[in-house]
Amino acid sequence: MKSKKIYSLFLVLMLTSCSTMDSLRFWQNDEIDTDEPRDLISFSNQKFIEIEWKKSFEGENILGNFVPGFSSQKLFFSDSQGTVSSMNAIDGNILWTKELDFLASGTSAGYGIVVVSDTKGNVIALTQDQGTILWKSNVKGEVLSKAAVDAKLVIVKTNSGELIALDKDTGSIEWSYRSKLPLLTVRGSSSPVIIDDKIYTSFDNGRLGVFDLNSGFPLWDGAISYVRGVSELENLIDADSPPVVEGGLIYSTNYQGNLNIFDIAQQRSVWSYETSSFYSPVIIKGMLIIIEANSAIRSFAVQTMEESWLSEDYLNRDLSNAVSFKGDLAFGDFEGFVHIVDPLNGKTVAREKISRKPIKTVLSRSNKLYAIDEAFNLFLIN
Repeated sequence: MKSKKIYSLFLVLMLTSCSTMDSLRFWQNDEIDTDEPRDLISFSNQKFIEIEWKKSFEGENILGNFVPGFSSQKLFFSDSQGTVSSMNAIDGNILWTKELDFLASGTSAGYGIVVVSDTKGNVIALTQDQGTILWKSNVKGEVLSKAAVDAKLVIVKTNSGELIALDKDTGSIEWSYRSKLPLLTVRGSSSPVIIDDKIYTSFDNGRLGVFDLNSGFPLWDGAISYVRGVSELENLIDADSPPVVEGGLIYSTNYQGNLNIFDIAQQRSVWSYETSSFYSPVIIKGMLIIIEANSAIRSFAVQTMEESWLSEDYLNRDLSNAVSFKGDLAFGDFEGFVHIVDPLNGKTVAREKISRKPIKTVLSRSNKLYAIDEAFNLFLIN
């Protein structure tokens, strides 16, 4: 298991940091290197990006899985060194901090609690008002994705493929479900999503699962994609992004697999497109948009599912996830830029370098854009 984790971590670093290997190549020539990050092209600046505040924390956010949780006007954020902070989501003022052991994943907040997970497999719940520890429950596996919080349960998914429900008030394990783990995975995990007493989650074996929230009973599942290769590397179809549930449909992606749409009522796939992506798709202005593994951006018209536009302006720039922000598409890249793109035509309308480190995650909330870089700097952008 240890060797598998080391190999998986090596693989994800190779996949997301190919440009760092350029200096080691002895076969380079004067021809264009297709793996070289695309130079930024000029554009007509139609909007402006302004940093309202920046807060710095400790550690390295290599996987980009440390993301904030929100509740009312409060933002809760944690770093890999174990510091959990409560902040005013608007002005960034620190309300309280709590020091814990080394943490493995980002922060969830809801129903009066804050949930984090440490590197020893402990899921920890704190009060939102003062950061007092309510309970600590060991799930015998590292949790690399943020938990989903319900009025009665906290749902986590471990790196061993186990979905676990914990009592929100006591931390006791109420039920668990273990998926079949493939021999090779990308280090990382998708967060479960709770909607209408059902849990939607994707697994490392490239399958989507739907579960009853209260009992953990599997309602149905489906393959986002199927293995087609002969080697373990070719059959790596890890799904590390949470599904998007909207309008009776489930939109899901996986690496070396598909963009797949499932109909909830029919409990089956109704449309798929072969692609590779680490991130959840974005639905905005009647468009379905994905960031592909090579940082190409591809769009489809939601009504017809016909391809609309393809942008290769950011090829190999190790893009972050994308989010809908004030009607536009926002994402970051490996040089610390935040880009704003018109979702109807794929044209860049704004750009700003906000960090010297790669932007790992962007989030949109209440007409504000939050960005987190690899060095645990948290930005609020307007």
